[in-house]
Amino acid sequence: MSPLAVSPLNQVGTWPVPNAAAAIIDFDQHVETTGDRSRTYRLASLAKVITTWAVLVAVEEGSVRLDSPVGQPGCTLRHLLTHAGGYPFDGDVPLIAPGTRRIYSNTGIELAAATVEQATGIPFAEYLDEGVLQPIGMDSTSLRGSPAHAVWSTLDDMIAFVGEIIHPTLLSPTTVAEATSPQFPDIAGKVPGVGSFRPCPWGLGVEIHGAKHPHWMGAANSPATFGHFGGAGTMMWVDPVAGAALVALTDLPFDDWADTALQVWPALS
Repeated sequence: MSPLAVSPLNQVGTWPVPNAAAAIIDFDQHVETTGDRSRTYRLASLAKVITTWAVLVAVEEGSVRLDSPVGQPGCTLRHLLTHAGGYPFDGDVPLIAPGTRRIYSNTGIELAAATVEQATGIPFAEYLDEGVLQPIGMDSTSLRGSPAHAVWSTLDDMIAFVGEIIHPTLLSPTTVAEATSPQFPDIAGKVPGVGSFRPCPWGLGVEIHGAKHPHWMGAANSPATFGHFGGAGTMMWVDPVAGAALVALTDLPFDDWADTALQVWPALS
């Protein structure tokens, strides 16, 4: 990526957060960054994407299947990874039948991770480390609790993870293409802190931009853009049409600057 006379990343220095680090990554693996690349940040819900990649490793290994029954009747691993399992944000009691509505759910991701743990006999934190983090050199990343929101990482490690999504070595290109394509594409739902959308497209572990507006991704991002943001004030996206990706990590919780974040994130994007 050729250096720009005025880098878009200069905007990050104006954000009202104690600390921030960000990177622009293009599909030729050129990277431009700002901030401390080695500082550790809580990723919050960006953890869901990393956790999903470990689940998909288990799928490719044959330990689990995306359409295996998990949880309430009619629910599958695919439903859980796409927030279509009918489970609430937190809690084990389903609210609605699977595939009915997109309900953003930590429980769904936790059930998916537990399914891998049960099928492999390996603690999920260990499976994640051996199946995803170690192979791509994410040495400063660790799971410290719920696989839905308790991963800590650095900008350098997240650059490595985004690079793995763009040029996969752990998963087949076919699996990555499925993960980043709409699943149960017609159902409506709510993106917490952003708004309700009909439809509300989601892939496996990643939100898909689609026609959502207004949105935390940029208005110029293609509908095929996929990614996630986290309640810790973090976000990442990959736009396969633009051939570019963005990661931004901060240590100010999203709720403490949501109105501003929903302006500056799209502006940077």
